[in-house]
Amino acid sequence: MKELTEVIGRVRGWRRGWHERTKLQRIDLYTRVTLCSLPWVFLVTWGLLPLGKAFGQGPVPVSLAVAFLVVNAAQCLLSNRNMDPAFAHYRGVEPFPLRRLRLPAVLLAVLTGLLVALAGVGGVEDAGLALLVLDLPLAFATPYVLLVPVRKYLLLCAAYAVAVVTLLGAVGVPGRMLFGSAFSLLVVTLLVLISTRPSAWSLSVMWQAEEARDMQARLAVAEERLRFGRDMHDVLGRNLAVIALKSELAVELAQRGNAAAVDQMVEVQRIARASQQEVRDVVRGYREADLPTELLGAKGVLEAAGITCTVEGADGPAGIGAPPAVQAALGWVVREAATNVLRHGDPRHCVIRLTTAAGAVVLEVENDGAGAVSEVGGGGSGLAGLRERLAALGGSLEAGAAGDGLFRVTATVPLTAPADRLSPATRAASAEDRAPSPEER
Repeated sequence: MKELTEVIGRVRGWRRGWHERTKLQRIDLYTRVTLCSLPWVFLVTWGLLPLGKAFGQGPVPVSLAVAFLVVNAAQCLLSNRNMDPAFAHYRGVEPFPLRRLRLPAVLLAVLTGLLVALAGVGGVEDAGLALLVLDLPLAFATPYVLLVPVRKYLLLCAAYAVAVVTLLGAVGVPGRMLFGSAFSLLVVTLLVLISTRPSAWSLSVMWQAEEARDMQARLAVAEERLRFGRDMHDVLGRNLAVIALKSELAVELAQRGNAAAVDQMVEVQRIARASQQEVRDVVRGYREADLPTELLGAKGVLEAAGITCTVEGADGPAGIGAPPAVQAALGWVVREAATNVLRHGDPRHCVIRLTTAAGAVVLEVENDGAGAVSEVGGGGSGLAGLRERLAALGGSLEAGAAGDGLFRVTATVPLTAPADRLSPATRAASAEDRAPSPEER
């Protein structure tokens, strides 16, 4: 029972690890596993079945057949170990250490010698010889084709084919079987070429696109930081220069006993307070999220990721009709919820719904794939921060499975919040919205 529990836990861990991977990481893993499995599939089929005749013809053919299987299995293991470095070399991430090819090359030479010896003692049937030749260079060629240009790979395979056919002819293999062996080597050469290099090329292109998106995101962050720094410089630069000049003037006037020094310091105080308010305005505009912008951004990002996104109620009273402070809080919810949809699982549909109920705005973000994103409801730092932000407005946040494989994030914010529960930035924004216009004055 304990062993069964461990097996079930291990399977669940594999499943969890699979769902935690991005789509590109899944494709990468699937491609690598497929290419690593190819030599083993050939080993247990075309590399094993033709050796059945050898096990009934005495100790020498049996020994050669067993040695062929053992060396072939060792070659498959080395091929699997060299696949990741070969992929990295093909992508230009890091060079492939050529010393890792020495042992596979030696094993290929040993395999070739064992096959020729089996053919010489009659330990393999005529039809089976072509299959063994087909399996012979596969494990070595699979990673090797990623390390050299196509032209060099084809030339080396042609030279190897000539050597194999010559050796088989030297031990008395008939001409028709020599032709079949040459054809098998041609097939396996092209098979490795058209299965391995296009797969590696596709992965390389996808990873380059992913890196380009990451770089674009980093550049966007850097650009936003530069914009914020520029705005802060524009706000504070002139005012600080004026404060410095007026402070120097006030010191000189005070040293002379001139009463005008007080007027200068009052002016310094006024400029300082104005600068403080301007800095608050810049920071508030930098930090607060705009609900319509966040809804459009979430819809665009999700649809770009292949997820159908529907936004309901954005143009109604729950959307553009809500107070700015409420819209800013809900904008943060939309941003975090959309990030969680992209980060966890593999959903296909997402619905963002805005409604009003009992004097409050209700935002629901619902997507399929609840099993893949169940950890989002576990109190991550993103949702914890949203709960604190909404609590300042008297609101609440709920997240969890909604049945039928759905996951739902529900944020509720009252349309009117007590002033003493608002954050300073939110109170300032609300005060500005309540302030009368020049015409009303």
